[in-house]
Amino acid sequence: MEKHDCTYEKYTEILRQELIPAMGCTEPIAVAYCAAKARSLLGTIPYKVEVEASGNIIKNVKSVIVPNTAGAKGLEAAAGIGVVAGREDLRLEVLSQVSEEDKRRFAQWMEKADVTVRQADDGRLLSITVRVYDGAHSAAAKIADTHDHIVYLEKDGKVLLDTPLTSAQTVEKPGYEVLTVEGICRYAEIADIADVREILDRQIAYNTAIADEGLRSDYGANIGKVLLQNEGDSVRTRAKARAAAGSDARMNGCELPVVINSGSGNQGMTASLPVLEYGAHLHAEKDTIYRALLVSNLLAIHIKTGIGCLSAYCGAVSAGAAAGAGIAWLQGGRFTEVAHTIVNALAVTSGIVCDGAKASCAAKIAIAVDAGLLGYEMFKMGQQFYGGDGIVSLGVENTIHNICRLGHDGMRETDKEILDIMTCVD
Repeated sequence: MEKHDCTYEKYTEILRQELIPAMGCTEPIAVAYCAAKARSLLGTIPYKVEVEASGNIIKNVKSVIVPNTAGAKGLEAAAGIGVVAGREDLRLEVLSQVSEEDKRRFAQWMEKADVTVRQADDGRLLSITVRVYDGAHSAAAKIADTHDHIVYLEKDGKVLLDTPLTSAQTVEKPGYEVLTVEGICRYAEIADIADVREILDRQIAYNTAIADEGLRSDYGANIGKVLLQNEGDSVRTRAKARAAAGSDARMNGCELPVVINSGSGNQGMTASLPVLEYGAHLHAEKDTIYRALLVSNLLAIHIKTGIGCLSAYCGAVSAGAAAGAGIAWLQGGRFTEVAHTIVNALAVTSGIVCDGAKASCAAKIAIAVDAGLLGYEMFKMGQQFYGGDGIVSLGVENTIHNICRLGHDGMRETDKEILDIMTCVD
């Protein structure tokens, strides 16, 4: 790979597409964005709203607090705040401009609005349709496949946009097949930091701020604080604690934005904050930290691409392994060290399931980061998991392929069962 070739440009463009800001857990935020888009077409605030969402959206919205709603959870709250106060032009920061008056109007709206929710049957992993009504007028918007991808718009029965979609079972994003572990390492070596500095500086600033807030205030189960108080102040503990603290805050209504990775704020924080903590501990040069972040971010995207944006497979697993690889890079590791770190880490934590966004995500993040660190420490001591050990195959790309097959294909029935448990049992 050379700086002037198309592969280099594609890697840079993938970072631009994936490392974007979002305020609040991305699934309820996507619902709010969709609702705000429908309301903007209607031209007035409706009091009848119909939400149709895929099972994974329902799962990830059920138990997480929606920002600016005074602690409300669920699809009704996400759609409601989007309808009442969402800024559709801000996309995944749709709720970042909600005022105190908006919050009061939302509370009043929720008391009298007619909101119905049902599960979508279009077979897509990520699908949200919001229909809004005001007397004789109606409007609708639909999001599919990625959290801010509007594919359908309608006003008073007239179709304004209808984007053709690929098969519901298609996972790979066009162009992402260029990502390989070896290619990512090469890109990190030759990248002109000027091409990515703005993206990475925003990730550093946003994700650091929400980690600080998670450790400073009271959110969820306070996993970040629990780790620091019980495991001491080692860099390993701080790396886990800061990633967990960011999730503590984000899953429990914090109104600070983060820079996401693979459509997930938790994954964006997991791939970045441990690398930053180790970078500070090692007194690494800023250039080295940037390049380590390129490794961790792109690896998280590469592993997650074949799984799909939503699944019964916990996304923190791929991001935690990627963080371990980024930390290996900080300490002088290159392709060999990175590849072994990824394989070792994935062999440990790939059984963690996703049962929706909520407070316990922070604890899963801590475990995933710990596995990433263990993966690198194993390599340094001449230890590794070998091809044929469970789902591990010879070669890092083959192991990643197995993980993607497990997450996308093997866990479909698990996903359905998790959703059934979550929606039938309080």
